[in-house]
Amino acid sequence: MGIGCGVASHGIVRVGISGWRYTGWRGAFYPCNLTQKRELAYAASIFPTIEINGTFYSLQRPESFVRWASQTPEDFVFAVKGSRYLTHVLRLKHVTKPLANFFGSGLLRLGSKLGPILWQFPPNFRFDLARMEFFFKLLPRTFVHAAQLARRHDKRISGRSWTRVQENRTIRHAVEIRNESFLTPEFVDLLRAYRVALVCADAVGWPRRMDVTSDFVYCRLHGSEQLYASGYDGRALDRWAAWVAAWAQGREPHDSERIDPRPARKVRCRDVYVFFDNDAKVRAPVDARNLSRRVSKLLDNTGRHPIRR
Repeated sequence: MGIGCGVASHGIVRVGISGWRYTGWRGAFYPCNLTQKRELAYAASIFPTIEINGTFYSLQRPESFVRWASQTPEDFVFAVKGSRYLTHVLRLKHVTKPLANFFGSGLLRLGSKLGPILWQFPPNFRFDLARMEFFFKLLPRTFVHAAQLARRHDKRISGRSWTRVQENRTIRHAVEIRNESFLTPEFVDLLRAYRVALVCADAVGWPRRMDVTSDFVYCRLHGSEQLYASGYDGRALDRWAAWVAAWAQGREPHDSERIDPRPARKVRCRDVYVFFDNDAKVRAPVDARNLSRRVSKLLDNTGRHPIRR
C-alpha cells in the first residue's frame, strides 16, 4: 500500500475513529434500533478508516478478520493495534514467537483493507536504542514477509492460524510513545532508518511531537484537556486541518513541534491517517466528521469521502 500520488497534489487522507463498540454511543451516534452486529457496518459507511482495538488486548481469530472485512466498503482500511503482550508485558524482550503469533492470528485475511499497524508503548517504557532496533528489524514490511514470520508461531495459535498470501502488499508500522526519554534525535534517526512513523499523539501528559519519519503520517487525538473525553472546538480543528493538509501535500507545518529540528526528506505527497480516541462522551465521531470536512475544503475536493481517493 504505497502513496501513489499520480496526478493528485496530495496523498490519501483518512480520518476515522479508534474502535467502534462503545455502549455509550448507542442511541447517540448509533441509531436506537441498530443491532450491535451492524455497528461496524454503520460506522464504516461514515468513516473511511477505523482502528481495531481488540488486537491490542488478545489474539484474534482469522474468521474475525474475515467478518470485519466483509462488513466494510471496498475501499475501507483498518489500522490494527499491535499486541500489548509484546509492548506492555514482554516490553520487547523475547518477542519473536509472540510477534509470529500476532501476524499468524489472521491479519493477512484483511487483504487490501489492512492499513498501518500501531505499536503503542506505556508511559513507563523508556527509550532503549538496541531493544527498539531489534524490534524494528523483526517487523515484516510485506504480506510475504509477514506470512513467513507467522509460520514460526507456537502452539498458542495451532489449528487457528492463517499464513497464506493471496496478494503481496506493503505493511506500514507506526509507534506511539508516552515517555519523554524518546525525545532525542537518536530515536528520530532510528525511525527514519526503518521507515516507521512516529505517531503524533494529542493527549494530556504525553509528549506530542510531529517529526515526519516515514512515507505516511499517523495521528491519534485522545483529548488534550481531559483524556478520552474532551472534544475539539472549531479553532482546534482548524489547526489540525491545516497540519493534515500540509502533511498530505508533502510539506511540514511551519509550527511543527519536533524532536529533531532537521526536516524530513521532501516528497510530493504523503498519506495521512487521523484517529479520534476521545470516545468517553461520544465526541470522537463528531470531531472526526468535522475535521474531515475542514481538511476536504483545504484540499479542494468534493464527494462522499472527498479526502479518500
